[in-house]
Amino acid sequence: MKRWRGVLLPALSLGCLVACATAPVRDTAVPASSPVPPPSRERALRESWLKERHGLLLDMMRRHGVGMWVVVNEEFHDDPLTAWVAPPMPYAGNRDVFVFVDAGDAGLQKVALTGYATEAVTRFFTSAPVERKQAEALAELDARYHPRTIALAMDGRRGVTRGLTHDSYKWLVEALGPTAEARFVSAAPLIEEYLDTRLPGEFAPYRDLVVLTESLVKRALSNEVVVPGKTTVGEVRRWLYDALFEARVGTWFQPDLRVQRQGMKDGFSRGFLAVADEAVVIQRGDLLHVDFGVTALGLNTDWQKMAYVLKDGEKDAPEGLKRALANTQTLQDALMLRASRPGRSSADVYDATMAEMKERGIEAKVYSHPLGAQGHALGAAIDFRAASRQEAPRLLRKGSYLAVELSTTTAVPEWGGQQVAVMQEDPAYLTDEGWRFFVPRQDAFYLIH
Repeated sequence: MKRWRGVLLPALSLGCLVACATAPVRDTAVPASSPVPPPSRERALRESWLKERHGLLLDMMRRHGVGMWVVVNEEFHDDPLTAWVAPPMPYAGNRDVFVFVDAGDAGLQKVALTGYATEAVTRFFTSAPVERKQAEALAELDARYHPRTIALAMDGRRGVTRGLTHDSYKWLVEALGPTAEARFVSAAPLIEEYLDTRLPGEFAPYRDLVVLTESLVKRALSNEVVVPGKTTVGEVRRWLYDALFEARVGTWFQPDLRVQRQGMKDGFSRGFLAVADEAVVIQRGDLLHVDFGVTALGLNTDWQKMAYVLKDGEKDAPEGLKRALANTQTLQDALMLRASRPGRSSADVYDATMAEMKERGIEAKVYSHPLGAQGHALGAAIDFRAASRQEAPRLLRKGSYLAVELSTTTAVPEWGGQQVAVMQEDPAYLTDEGWRFFVPRQDAFYLIH
């Protein structure tokens, strides 16, 4: 395996995608162009998004019947909401409290009760003097506005909607008193809309992160990294970790690799293809799969692609494998273009997609989930779980980002009728005509010679 020294980041526009896909890999110690700006400019960019997001908050609070929203951040135990409601920076106070109040005709009142005074916070919040006890300042806000409901991150189904700690809850009760506790409600519906609402300014930077994700995966599943008969799954994973470091981005989960091989025993676990052990050596004739995502600018991508390792004398993947990929593309089209529209419930989209697959005789699985603030983000998921839950319909929101994650299983004649899973995952955004990919989907397996 070649020693990796740098990440080539393609020019950050959709118009360059074809050229970048065919251009030779450059070996450079510094990325040619990074989607992640230097820290000072990143901070300015994210603060501009925060200002815009705050501008949407009052209408959201009123839609969900929230009079006051309180986010409590504990020292060295950050609430996952903090970086989305306040400037993204380290908060080292023992307890930092961010309060949003519907003040009627006076509009949205934003107050920060923080352990340290900082100009970054006062650009967005009225800040009580640090000498003032936080509990007294919070009680004064409640007495001044007496909100009908006080929304907290509790009783939600997902971690980001239930991040309030037990001690923070007790502190709020002590500060506000038992009459206020009776007005405590779950902020989960508000949090979901707040985090699932994508801003226009996020689109281009997010697309650039998707382009970066594609670039890294193409390189990982190529002869730059893989030498058939020598390279192990663990070596490819470690290459991806190093690539993340060089590109100045992180990841929200470990890169997973899966290997399918002619004659291999059933490698499925709970209905899904199992992750390969790191010691597995990649061989000619293997079908490789990677599940990978990058994290930067407070945003997350999620990406699954597949590569075929050519046997001696082969110039392309077997026709049976290519038909298997075509089946997965048919599944993508059914979900994205024919079933999905803003305002439709995710369960209805799932049911319509699976009905079409049954009619076509394609064995399919759909487990798509929102993207954005988290890798497994809040919003309407289109999956087998959404179709079976006994809860109010989850409606698709125009402009939302989705990881279109799905797979089909197909018998491959060249492999003696062995069942082969072709898994794909692509970030997409919702328009009036359905979901659209940020970059073109995989139309052919990556080939490793």
